[in-house]
Amino acid sequence: MSGAPPAYSPQVPPAGLRVPCTTGAALDQTVTGPAPFKDLDGSEVWVASALLGSRAVHPCKVARGGKVMYSFGGQERHHQGRFDVLPITEAMEWVEAADGQIPKGRRPVEGGFEESGKHLFHALTNISGVWVPGKTGEHLRGANFGWGGGETVRKTGYQVLCWR
Repeated sequence: MSGAPPAYSPQVPPAGLRVPCTTGAALDQTVTGPAPFKDLDGSEVWVASALLGSRAVHPCKVARGGKVMYSFGGQERHHQGRFDVLPITEAMEWVEAADGQIPKGRRPVEGGFEESGKHLFHALTNISGVWVPGKTGEHLRGANFGWGGGETVRKTGYQVLCWR
């Protein structure tokens, strides 16, 4: 057989290309990229997804020292174990959203799923002057954010991460 091999064209999964990590291990910024956000104290914050056993994956945030936090059941919860950092690329953008709805004509970056199988997507809002990553989904009818040990729920005033 002769000729050049077919051109390589990688397929990016609907959840984006993730960097698998484990709590307790240092994040390698040469792989994860720089943190897209800062916490109140100026420490770096990444967008990620926490693997909650084998039946759920929730969008979350990773803060200083690899502290992985997600919102659930009215609380901000600390996660131990496997999580995947999502490097935010130029192929993505934050788009205004409301009531858990995906903006018309947009394709969200998948962030995870509930035990029931319902899809979750990455959300972002501003709380006390700080950009806070969280989660959204139609069944949530808004977006939920872990903040100060609790869970902040927004029906409006948040964004969802979408593919350009």
